[in-house]
Amino acid sequence: MFGETKAFSGFSVDDLDAAKRFYGETLGLNVQEEGEGDMRMLFLTLAGGTRIFVYPKENHTPASYTILNFEVDDIDRAVDELTGRGVTLERYPDFEADEKGIMRDEDAGLSIAWFTDPAGNVLSVLHGHP
Repeated sequence: MFGETKAFSGFSVDDLDAAKRFYGETLGLNVQEEGEGDMRMLFLTLAGGTRIFVYPKENHTPASYTILNFEVDDIDRAVDELTGRGVTLERYPDFEADEKGIMRDEDAGLSIAWFTDPAGNVLSVLHGHP
């Protein structure tokens, strides 16, 4: 039914200006702001042209799951760049991470590191396929 229909996902934040700085300046994504006043919103454009809608929500609750995964060729370099830009990596008790904060599963061929945006939403950089 919707196989040929364009679609986009979205998520909320509690501070649109902080989100704009984080996604645009810290992560280096193409960020476009639209609307005015209470109708302000952001669109993030990812590699390949995918757009993601980011909207302010007064009673925002951070997502308890990973909302956005960035596939990278070199996870160590990506983590070094993130930490160099002031991003703190998350560590979860169920996943053993190395000194950089990267969880490496050699058997599965997957390495992943999680971090949050200013609104507390979880994102990741990963190498390999889950």
